[in-house]
Amino acid sequence: MKVLKFGGTSVANAERFLRVAEIIENNAKQEQTATVLSAPAKITNHLVAMVEKTVAGQDIQSNIYEAEKIFADLLEGLSKAQPNFAYEEMKQFSLNELNHLKQLFHGIQLLGQCPDSINASIICRGEKLSIAIMQALLKAKGHSVTVINPVVSLLADGSYLESTVDITESTHRIKELNIAPKDMILMPGFTAGNEKGELVVLGRNGSDYSAAVLAACLRANCCEIWTDVDGVYTCDPRLVPDARLLKTMSYQEAMELSYFGAKVLHPRTILPIAQFQIPCLIKNTNNPDAPGTLIGANVVDSSNPVKGITNLNNMAMINVSGPGLKGMVGMSSRVFSAMSYAGISVVLITQSSSEYSISFCVPQAELYRAEEALSDEFYLELKDGLLEPIEIIERLAIISVVGDGMRTLRGLSANFFTALARANINIVAIAQGSSERSISVVVDNDIAVMGVRVAHQMLFGTDQILDVFVIGIGGVGGALVDQINRQQHWLKNKQIDLRVCGLFNSKFAVLNRDGLNLSDWRDQIKQSTRTYTLDKIIEFAKDNRLLNPILVDCTSSSDVADKYADLLANGFHVVTPNKKANTSSMAYYLRLRQEAAKSKRKFQYDTNVGAGLPVIENLQNLLNAGDELIRFSGILSGSLSFIFGKLDEGMSLSEATKLAKDKGFTEPDPRDDLSGTDVARKLLILARESGLQLELDQINVESVLPAAYSQGDVSEFMTKLPQLDSEFKVRADEAAKAGKVLRYVGSIENGQCSVKIEAVDSDDPLYKVKNGENALAFYTRYYQPIPLVLRGYGAGNDVTAAGVFADILRTTSSKIGG
Repeated sequence: MKVLKFGGTSVANAERFLRVAEIIENNAKQEQTATVLSAPAKITNHLVAMVEKTVAGQDIQSNIYEAEKIFADLLEGLSKAQPNFAYEEMKQFSLNELNHLKQLFHGIQLLGQCPDSINASIICRGEKLSIAIMQALLKAKGHSVTVINPVVSLLADGSYLESTVDITESTHRIKELNIAPKDMILMPGFTAGNEKGELVVLGRNGSDYSAAVLAACLRANCCEIWTDVDGVYTCDPRLVPDARLLKTMSYQEAMELSYFGAKVLHPRTILPIAQFQIPCLIKNTNNPDAPGTLIGANVVDSSNPVKGITNLNNMAMINVSGPGLKGMVGMSSRVFSAMSYAGISVVLITQSSSEYSISFCVPQAELYRAEEALSDEFYLELKDGLLEPIEIIERLAIISVVGDGMRTLRGLSANFFTALARANINIVAIAQGSSERSISVVVDNDIAVMGVRVAHQMLFGTDQILDVFVIGIGGVGGALVDQINRQQHWLKNKQIDLRVCGLFNSKFAVLNRDGLNLSDWRDQIKQSTRTYTLDKIIEFAKDNRLLNPILVDCTSSSDVADKYADLLANGFHVVTPNKKANTSSMAYYLRLRQEAAKSKRKFQYDTNVGAGLPVIENLQNLLNAGDELIRFSGILSGSLSFIFGKLDEGMSLSEATKLAKDKGFTEPDPRDDLSGTDVARKLLILARESGLQLELDQINVESVLPAAYSQGDVSEFMTKLPQLDSEFKVRADEAAKAGKVLRYVGSIENGQCSVKIEAVDSDDPLYKVKNGENALAFYTRYYQPIPLVLRGYGAGNDVTAAGVFADILRTTSSKIGG
């Protein structure tokens, strides 16, 4: 004997109804089959809504119309597909049922309330119709069918709206039916009968529970739950797209998962099949050939020690504390007895080792009644100060990690907590069952989804997702996006899913939470009419619950740089070649580091100095290892490296500047380079990294140009520049006579910083640096008298973009390797 259960989506329309009938027929060829059906999708919701609206005096015509249409379309579709289907008979049957419902609603309207017994008879009507229609369909196909009336055959105890089946008595009653072995068995779900023979319903997920009960009563060799997913996943695939399908799990694992929020099965469904050791298979009606998930007694899957991660939202925590708790026998019992008498389910319990407090979670909707029950129970203790005022924390969620293998797997809890810490998720409370099969944490309700995602990523080794937003998509930014486009597949093979979720130029934006198609990103920007602000980017990341949002600033904007602290505080990593933030006030420089540490986000700016050269990273590594910067000397501008190198070759200043401008080495206005301000900013960053607390105006800067050259536009400046040629020729010639060359050098020594033109000899590491190269000489406690020298091209869009790309990847916790 096999029991099949089909949910509402499986019988939502004629096409699916026919598919269910086909599955029943295929299974019946192998062994006798009993089938439990839910109401067609949306029907029960309409029935519940009609009851509530009628009691509230509201119109229910729209709900009646929708319900009638669902059944009319279903019957018409079956009639067309199955010629022998008793269409007129079933049409009349459904109309009679719906008319009876209308009479009941009229009575409720007159009464002004709906007794629970009437409510129960209304909300299970969809299952009754499903079974009648399936019986007619199977008979039309030539099959013999027996329908079990659950009101007669399943004895249940409890309220009209939430009852539990007595399996022993129900087994006896079903056995007395003497069902013929050749018959297909049908039974509506959700329904049973009490001792008086009155109809009762089985509460939430009642149809699944009905199937489990029927399997137990028939001592079936298998119970199959057919739904609209392929089985049980490691977590909700709607929250985590790369959730994995589980092949097997134990009854205990299924119980834990369902208890803490997994939607596939309810805890009550598992109890009957676990009691009689009946395997349960979760299958997909839309994909019947998929293997599904097997839930059983002795299933072992060492490849998945952790079976799932769940989140139970909209919870509240109640904390009962005070000196009256310590050492007083029965206080805990009174707390939970009060909850029991009030009919409130306690989801999670934790108690301090000092016995000073007991904390537990209840559904947010039950909070008021729970608080009232405790206030009544402990009125005297609260009045006399033996207990402190009851503490309430609202809007919480419970994240649980479940798996039989957790009992022997070392370090799993540490990994779980590390994942939450990396996402800057604060844990309100922790609880672990004595079986060590699950561990649960209580967190803020709004960040529960993020908690599930980061935990799943850590515990199941799935792709690390990087959600990148690039502001400024000109030279460097455009080159970066092109590099990402080329490397996405390669990174995916290294388990890094780098998605560009947003691109922004000075006017427009394109956004996609799942990542943009970068093959035509320039066209997308051109066609966009969408504007943006940095606050909207923050809001977008929060609304879409992005795990690792990364803001990449490829502009030179102070306005963007001034928002870095807010971005870090709101969970963004910040990656930038823009030097404005690190050369702003010392207070803002320190604040950025504080926000990054507080939010556990990374502020990456290696391209602030040396473009693609790993300057900042190497300096930080030295200092972290206990080294100390004694002196620094460097050529920090690729454009000035090129210009001064040409002076060595006899070229004039104006000719060298024009050539550098034509080759794109300088800014559009070469004065931005020749002023020395850019070099001063880079030098200030190095000074601050080495521990000096300086402001930009404390850097002594010798500009290449006299102050008068700052006036006028670029063309006027370029026309006037040859007037300086003779002066620089004299200086270059004098240096050459002394065996030296002119270089534009940034220096740090004795706490002082300067940027100036220097004549350096052949022993100086900067002597041969030209043609756009950067060179940085660090004289430290470990590196002297021979300095640590970093040398290479310090300009160019591709080089800088590659450095930014490397900084993006440094925000991950993954090591990229072969």
